Amino acid sequence: MDNQKQSFGAFVWAGLILGICFIIAAGLGSYAFYTVKSFDNALTVTGSAKKQITSDLVKWRSTFSRNITLDTIKDGYALMKLDNTAVIAFFAKNGIEEGDLTISPVTMNQISWDRNQGPIEYALTQNVEIQSTDVEKITQIAKNTEDLINAGVIFSTQALEYYYTKLPEARIELLSEAVQDAQNRAAKLVEYSGKSVGSLKSASVGVVQLMPVNSTDVSDYGTYDTSTIEKEIMVTVRTQFVLK
Repeated sequence: MDNQKQSFGAFVWAGLILGICFIIAAGLGSYAFYTVKSFDNALTVTGSAKKQITSDLVKWRSTFSRNITLDTIKDGYALMKLDNTAVIAFFAKNGIEEGDLTISPVTMNQISWDRNQGPIEYALTQNVEIQSTDVEKITQIAKNTEDLINAGVIFSTQALEYYYTKLPEARIELLSEAVQDAQNRAAKLVEYSGKSVGSLKSASVGVVQLMPVNSTDVSDYGTYDTSTIEKEIMVTVRTQFVLK
């Protein structure tokens, strides 16, 4: 009799344990189903927006120089002084005041090393820099420096750098357009799914791409083209929308 009671008690406990396991399993199943449904009810889409702009600031770097030896160093510095005067006069003739120029002091660097091939030579150099909002004017002057060359000045110019100073404002303007583009893409993606695009759940802004017009040269770290006057700004936004 005692053995029957023990067997019945063990059976009851086994039944309880089995029932608890079913309840836990059902709960876990419900949680998994809820998670999957949650993911199904959101859609991640990237949107973008572009705008063409014209550079409003130009930076022009140039140099003038003389090669000397230690025996001609005094004459070299005298020539550099004359060249400096000629450079200032050239820019003044083209409507650029001396106060708009940044001219560095003279630097001297050794350019030859073998005494067996003659006296060691040095280069005396001065750098000139201009920053101006008159982009077209500076571009034209940079293309026509023959007067300095004809005057005997050893003048060389670097490529002009073109910038856009209103980039922060343009970026903000394009953000709303990029979000709208993402929303339009999302609506197209779910067009035949029986669902509709709801509210914006989250958004993260990508890097700004400032590129030549019609360029596809983008970078994960962003690009900033300074070689062209006409540019395109592109902004991307990674969005997540709730699906209804």
